[in-house]
Amino acid sequence: MTSPVSSPGSFRGSSGRPRIVVVGAGFAGYQTARNLSRTLRGRAEIVLLNPTDYFLYLPLLPQVAAGVLEPRRVTVSLPGTLRGVRLVLGEANRVDLDGRAVHYTDPEGTTGELAYDRLVLAVGSVSKLLPIPGVAEHATGFRGLPEALYLRDHITRQVELAASGGNPADCTARCTFVVVGAGYTGTELAAHGKMYTDALVRRHPAWPRHLRPRWLLLDVADRVLPGLSEKLSRTADEVLRARGVEVRMKTSVKESTHEGVLLDDGEFVDTRSLIWCVGVRPDPLVSELGLPVEKGRLVVTPQLGVPGHPDVFACGDAAAVPDLTRPGEFTAMTAQHASRQGKVAARNVAASLGLGTAVPYKHNDLGFAVDLGGVKAAANPLGVSLSGPVAGAVTRGYHLAAMPGNRVRVAADWLLEAALPRQAVQLGLLRSWQVPLDTASPELARTPAGPGKE
Repeated sequence: MTSPVSSPGSFRGSSGRPRIVVVGAGFAGYQTARNLSRTLRGRAEIVLLNPTDYFLYLPLLPQVAAGVLEPRRVTVSLPGTLRGVRLVLGEANRVDLDGRAVHYTDPEGTTGELAYDRLVLAVGSVSKLLPIPGVAEHATGFRGLPEALYLRDHITRQVELAASGGNPADCTARCTFVVVGAGYTGTELAAHGKMYTDALVRRHPAWPRHLRPRWLLLDVADRVLPGLSEKLSRTADEVLRARGVEVRMKTSVKESTHEGVLLDDGEFVDTRSLIWCVGVRPDPLVSELGLPVEKGRLVVTPQLGVPGHPDVFACGDAAAVPDLTRPGEFTAMTAQHASRQGKVAARNVAASLGLGTAVPYKHNDLGFAVDLGGVKAAANPLGVSLSGPVAGAVTRGYHLAAMPGNRVRVAADWLLEAALPRQAVQLGLLRSWQVPLDTASPELARTPAGPGKE
């Protein structure tokens, strides 16, 4: 084993050690930073640039919106869990590949620059927008904690306003929720959301007996969870329909207004709630590098290196990683791939500094788990299809194993949710204009007077 050394002419930090800058603390970036710290053990300076001081466990975000989990349960402290990693709070604006530096803006609007010996781009993804009139103005995305907090308040508020309103048509519109996108997020959000609003209605003393919350799940695909097996799709579809969710496949939104949404089949749905879960697109930062991209994702080698730039690596949703298990294809934009790519990126960065050997990324899917609320779920661990309470137990066990922290707190919230009614109150922390759909930073809420202003 040799001590890591940087390439000739490279930048070194104040300690004389080579500096590794990791941009983004999602699944890929978090695992990269953690495994670099464990592998290098102080031989290099590891800097993590991220807009927030936490790692967000996205798969459990629908449970935050539905009042099952408290927000901090799905956030894992970066300073508290990444020993030997220096956190720099900021959002990357530009990468100077020739100057080997990352330019960023911190939460108070101050600009900064981080020079690097090695760079790992793990900036992740943002909501995918489609050119549909009114969607950007009236829809709510679901990629960050601010959006989940806003949606939880919004859903609660609509139900409470409907209970106290005198106009039947307005009450019906407020109790109608339209989710667009029947992938993981949209399916889980519709399933949990319907349970949440039903629980609100049951406990509300002034609720009109004739009025029932209505949830619609739309997608242009021919079935829910189109990326998974037909058996898992069928299980999820049956649970949704049994719960009262209107599943509309081969259907999408043609136009959105303040009064509701016009579907492409001609039906107009009166609603105050359009929730956009149609998928994600890579962070725009990688497209601005001037390097080859594939559908907005930065093209990398199987070793996660950027061709022509031996000091730059990329992984996660923003990287087009060759799928060695399916020649000619790229790995899907999933948390499962991102986490494992982060570990490989850490190993290969260390190898580029002289410690260990580089390896290609290769991973076969071990199965998928979709939480449908309560004891219901759809899962196929190791290819074995499961449904009902067994699938529910496997799904929650998987999440507890995958989370890098807060496991006891999450499990405690699940136990409390099973034994006690949910606390349905509005916190009033966010307004709709603070969580715009068209944003490259869903992890940050928009501030009224710009960064750094109270």
